[in-house]
Amino acid sequence: MNYALKDNIATLTLDDGKANAVSHTLIDELNTALDQAETEASALVLLGRPGVFSAGFDLKEIQKGVEASAALVGRGAEMFYRLFNYPLPLIAGCTGHAMAAGAFILLSCDTRVGVRGDFKLGLNETAIGMSLPVFGLELARNRLSKRHLTAAVIQSRLYDPESAVDAGYLDETVEAGELEARCQELATALSALPNAAYARMKRDLRRAPLETIKASLGE
Repeated sequence: MNYALKDNIATLTLDDGKANAVSHTLIDELNTALDQAETEASALVLLGRPGVFSAGFDLKEIQKGVEASAALVGRGAEMFYRLFNYPLPLIAGCTGHAMAAGAFILLSCDTRVGVRGDFKLGLNETAIGMSLPVFGLELARNRLSKRHLTAAVIQSRLYDPESAVDAGYLDETVEAGELEARCQELATALSALPNAAYARMKRDLRRAPLETIKASLGE
């Protein structure tokens, strides 16, 4: 994970050399970066590695058993809650595949830009015999298009980047070479808004799902 600050815009790049799985290490490092950005930046850009934004929770940890799986998902819930409630403008640059927990990161961010290409984005929980926890349902209800909720959540439909815009996982797509510059452009524009008002408006608009997710933490 790499953190950089330029012109009051913090950029955090997730790159574990593999699938950018949401692991305890990723959660720890992301929280540290969020703390740092909150003290020194006016907006935050979150990028993945070329071809993969994040493929979901760390399967090695999930496969250790119920207790280990619940611990990781619980920490993930806290992370998604923090991202969804983050006071600064939060821009995601989706560099490729974004599945399950990777898709939840996108749904937690304010503005999402994806690269065009043969990539899959979506929630595949039904397809692998799982159900969504409270945070997943609330993020999906709040950010996905109502026209796509049944297909995206219940039927595990996966989307390419262009159709993911219509579904609500992304807001726009660009060519791979344009991604970082476009994210920086959006971050610069949003950072010009009064930060206190931005944070207050975000929390007011998302109050109901935030309260529901918060109440479920630790369950």
